[in-house]
Amino acid sequence: MTDGDDHRVSGAAETGPTHAGDSDAGTDPVDCGHVDVLGVGLGPFNLGLAALLAETDVEAAFLEQASTFAWHEGMLIEGATLEVPFLADLVTLADPTSEYSYLNYLRETDRIYEFYFYETFQVPRREYDAYLGWVADRLESCRFSRRVTSVAETDTGFRVEAVDPETGDRYVFTADDLVVGVGSRPYVPDQFRNSLGESIFHTARYRDRRDGVLDSDAIAVVGSGQSAAEVVLDLLERQSDHGYRLDWLTRSDGFFSMEYSKLGLQHFTPEYTRYFYDLDRDTRDEALSGQDLLYKGIDVQTSARIYDTLYERSIGSRDPDFGMLAMTAVEDIEPAGDGYRLACHQTQQDERFVHEADAVVLGTGYHRPTPSFLGPLEAALDRDSKERLRITADYRVKSDCEGRIFVQNAGVYTHGVGTPDLGLGCYRNAVVVEQLASREVYPIDKDTVFQDFDVEQFVTTGQRDGAASPLASTTDRSDLT
Repeated sequence: MTDGDDHRVSGAAETGPTHAGDSDAGTDPVDCGHVDVLGVGLGPFNLGLAALLAETDVEAAFLEQASTFAWHEGMLIEGATLEVPFLADLVTLADPTSEYSYLNYLRETDRIYEFYFYETFQVPRREYDAYLGWVADRLESCRFSRRVTSVAETDTGFRVEAVDPETGDRYVFTADDLVVGVGSRPYVPDQFRNSLGESIFHTARYRDRRDGVLDSDAIAVVGSGQSAAEVVLDLLERQSDHGYRLDWLTRSDGFFSMEYSKLGLQHFTPEYTRYFYDLDRDTRDEALSGQDLLYKGIDVQTSARIYDTLYERSIGSRDPDFGMLAMTAVEDIEPAGDGYRLACHQTQQDERFVHEADAVVLGTGYHRPTPSFLGPLEAALDRDSKERLRITADYRVKSDCEGRIFVQNAGVYTHGVGTPDLGLGCYRNAVVVEQLASREVYPIDKDTVFQDFDVEQFVTTGQRDGAASPLASTTDRSDLT
């Protein structure tokens, strides 16, 4: 239950200049003045922060390298829905009266009654993308075609330089504080990178490249997360019209669904976030290692639609021309004639074999490198013994900088499995807004679920007649972050 990963890098210079004018040192940058806070990247989380800040006197600017708003554009597949209820929009869980709510978007676009009869909480992903763009168009703080190239310290905060990727025009801002929300990058294993092209690509490029592979004789999908499953479902639904063979491979133990029960979802709450943060670092790392299916895997509806499609295709002893194999790592991909040979290793049986396909879609996940524009600040950033940024409970990077650096959708290792979840975006932004405005603007929710995670809270709330029960702690909290 996430949907929060931007699945792209926004606002950041990760691969160097993309236009000859980017490095035109002879052109003075346009001075865009000073703001209280500058956000880098415009995914759902920073866009939500921009919307919530619009109701305050905090002066903000949010920079995005794209020319218009786009979210998960490569995975806006027909029929795909959010994995979270529409109430997990940009603002509602912090301020249900906000003009930037999803319901107000429906009212303003004359779709409120259509949605009323739609009768579902999980809305089409394409409409959620349209909603985000609708909000971005209404916020003066959102600046597009601004790719951040460098961030430097000043005596009171930061100096931020940006460039228009198309024209090469340069801009400079100063700000007291930063909020970094550049999203994650598609991850492709090293051994596959030289093979990338029109017939081998990451799921992030699926909608752009799909039509070019539909006439293949055989297509393979690698990976078993939600993106891979949505690609498999989409290809299954198109298979009858094109006649290709479809195979699905994953190194995971199986094609498992994410935890989506009401009790299980209590891990995606402010209470669990605070509980998790207060654990010592090693305990947090150990807990995360066993929680993959809380925030990874396939949603139940997608899993069911794949199975049901295969069942329908197999009626009357028909062969659905489909294969699934788990516990199988694809170790290499080599050209073979007009197609490719996938070197596979079934790890449990320790069997190696070769699988042939004409096209390969890689559902190999995403990663989150430190943005290159933060390079000049590296010496001031505090890292733990595993070289991870130390992040405070209120989402600040610990540093020696005069200004504060807040982070969006970063620090699963400090704040738990709910970090990328859209449903916790409003909570995190309410905490950040409180820091920026120096007052509580939106409620900081503290009692939202029935489950207790902390022993002291459980003992305290369960006492009868005011009886006290002493607690002894054996936790070493010397290095919480």
